[in-house]
Amino acid sequence: MNSIASAVLEELAPGGILRVAINLGNPVLAQRGIDGEPQGVSVALAKALAEELGVQLEMRTFDAAGKVFAALEEGAWNLAFLAIEPVREAQIAFSEPYVLIEGTYLVKRDALYQHVDELDQAGLRLAVGRGAAYDLYLSRTLQHAELVRADTSAAAVDLFVENGDLDAAAGVRQPLQKVADADPRWRVLDGAFTAIRQAMAVPRGCDAGAAYVRSFVERRLAEGFVRGALLATGQTDVSAPR
Repeated sequence: MNSIASAVLEELAPGGILRVAINLGNPVLAQRGIDGEPQGVSVALAKALAEELGVQLEMRTFDAAGKVFAALEEGAWNLAFLAIEPVREAQIAFSEPYVLIEGTYLVKRDALYQHVDELDQAGLRLAVGRGAAYDLYLSRTLQHAELVRADTSAAAVDLFVENGDLDAAAGVRQPLQKVADADPRWRVLDGAFTAIRQAMAVPRGCDAGAAYVRSFVERRLAEGFVRGALLATGQTDVSAPR
């Protein structure tokens, strides 16, 4: 017999289905496997939660975090994996972070800049993925540089690479480093403009579900589940809080 409180099940898995938004736009957290199916630490957590609740899992994939957040208005999901951001907290209840990721910049190999702190200058134009955690953070904190938005994080990198008028692309360190490793025209700057705190999220008002998800993340972190899921998909340079 399932001992999970009925309020938790009603909020997280109405009708016995846990509908989860998976953001494939952040390859540190989720990727397509060789069989085409989603994999990664967020997928592993979603599967573990569905199993613990004793419900069916239904995953809906997105190519950008901003699109995941926008889909909340449509009631498209009951659980998502998003970075903790003040602008989102009015509509979303977050767990504690399960992964910490650095936000940094991709620049031209011959650029004069060496550290992320040097990019907030008048006249500089920085490509970002619309609605991504680092877009929201930079929108609040940059004083002088201009943000140029693309639909997704990957598109922001493409925009920078293809547009000689842009000075950098902002993003998550790991995928930016892969671009730099594959092409000597680019490099990744030292430092990080923010530590992106990735968390599990439920819509505001789902108090019982939010409390359960917070406990779930704490337990999975304590037992090393998150670290193991990261290692299983080759994410060896990403830190879990525990």
